[in-house]
Amino acid sequence: MQEIVGEALAKRLVDWGVDTVFGLPGDGINGLMEGFRRQRERLRFVLVQHEEAAAFMATGYAKATGRLGVCAATSGPGAIHLLNGLYDAKMDHMPVLAITGMQETSVLGTQYQQEVQTTQLYQDVAGAYNLMVTNPQQVPGVVDIAIRHALAKRTVVHLSFPNDIQVAETTSDPYRHVSPGAPPKSSPVLSRPPVPAAHEELERAVQVLDAGKKVAMLVGAGARDAGQEVIAVADALGAPIVKTLPGKQVVPDEHPLTTGGLGLLGTKPSEELMEQCDTLLMVGTSFPYASYLPSPGQARVVQIDHDASQIGVRLPVEVAISADARLTLKQLLPLLRRRDDRSFLGKYQGMRDTWREEMRALQDGTRHPIAPQYLIGCVDELAADDAILTCDSGTIATWAARHWTIRGGREFYLSGNLASMAPGLPYAIGMQFAHPGRQVIAYVGDGGFAMLMAEFLTAARYELPIKVVVNNNNAYGQILWEQIILGFPEYAVRHQQPEADFAAWATSCGGYGCKVTEPGQVSSAIREALAYPGPALVDCRVNPDEPPMPGKVRYEQAKEFTEAFLRGEPHKMSTLATVARDKFNELRS
Repeated sequence: MQEIVGEALAKRLVDWGVDTVFGLPGDGINGLMEGFRRQRERLRFVLVQHEEAAAFMATGYAKATGRLGVCAATSGPGAIHLLNGLYDAKMDHMPVLAITGMQETSVLGTQYQQEVQTTQLYQDVAGAYNLMVTNPQQVPGVVDIAIRHALAKRTVVHLSFPNDIQVAETTSDPYRHVSPGAPPKSSPVLSRPPVPAAHEELERAVQVLDAGKKVAMLVGAGARDAGQEVIAVADALGAPIVKTLPGKQVVPDEHPLTTGGLGLLGTKPSEELMEQCDTLLMVGTSFPYASYLPSPGQARVVQIDHDASQIGVRLPVEVAISADARLTLKQLLPLLRRRDDRSFLGKYQGMRDTWREEMRALQDGTRHPIAPQYLIGCVDELAADDAILTCDSGTIATWAARHWTIRGGREFYLSGNLASMAPGLPYAIGMQFAHPGRQVIAYVGDGGFAMLMAEFLTAARYELPIKVVVNNNNAYGQILWEQIILGFPEYAVRHQQPEADFAAWATSCGGYGCKVTEPGQVSSAIREALAYPGPALVDCRVNPDEPPMPGKVRYEQAKEFTEAFLRGEPHKMSTLATVARDKFNELRS
């Protein structure tokens, strides 16, 4: 049997170490599917319910492994459906290859069915490498080029294959060669050595850091593999470590040097120390919420990032170091003068201890309706020390940020920069394929889960033991509070009855499903779900009036909150009762 382009593509993916493609077939990629079929012993094709989920799965796979994620979809609508998940990959700097179909070349330009110019559509999301293959001689060379771009630049790339090209024999050479060039001949290799910092940049950084009296560190996902080095440098500087939410797993949450997260989902000590520091070392982050960073002129800033374009985006930087975070911190450590004065660090360590006690007090198992903090607290207590938690965007991100404890080998992932709803479940599926021996938990809201809930059936069909915990407030909770914090009463953010029963859906898929409505049921339901050998789901009805309060309430936030109530907030009494109960628990702690 002659090798066709679809098979050459599949073989080349295998050569690059790809073992899984997430996607949904269609007549626009039948030739590619035949190639995948011929390589099925080495390349697994995961059949999903919706292409958006396939892109999220590929992104989750890339996030959890650092390797290339791959998704595939047919022409036209299938390719369009991939986009949201691909933007998630692009904005969080994940290497993902999107493979799409296209109508055969002889009918292009004739308004043929499903003729969507995907290379134009994908130019923004996959601008690093975005190509429609038009000659069998291009394969596998352009596959190598695309993958190198994805891995070297940590971004999304796109290859589109017309139907006739997919089934063409790879040896076919249909056109006369009239240029001095030749079809690409390549190999599946890439060199990515960590880039060290320049000596003069290190010297300038040391001068700034040693001169500081109140030094702080802000670390993000770019420091994921540099946790020990971050701790060592922070210890030498006497600097508290503040973590972005995507960088939550860089340092264990219980480590004495960290004060936790920053921003609306962060902690009060982290926010206050940012207001007081005179020197800031940023590592692997371009934290987007500049109002939580030191004000202009307050602090001298040193920023380390492998991507030079990310340095100096949010605030003026005195020393810019474009280099590998782990290697740079190793270089920096022996040059620093160890700081004996630990008063700045000690002050915020004390505040951190108080904050943690207050957060634990909110995990109150006696409250009814169920406190969302108690639900995630039970997950945190019962989950394995190497568990992976995926999270949707919304109020669940606040509860996970504050009540999911990074310890041991635990990991945490969410849609960091796109902040999309719905990735939690497909992330969990992609990560369970990547790490079959680990506990993977999707902590999701009812709104996000409902968007892609069909993928629970995918988990059941592949016998994946993922666990799904639905924080069900029957509302778009984050949007609700965002409306109020602008001074407006909530509108069109709470669903009417009946409330969805996601546990029934899980059971109908052949998995474990449990509906929880009483606080006394929560712990046992989570325990049973975690012990279940297949996919399991706990649908927990939580208090819809629990506000995700910022770590430090600012005057403007309090003012707008009050104005929303005066303008007719419909649930003001239950909300005020919840806030009062929370404050009582914090004070009691």
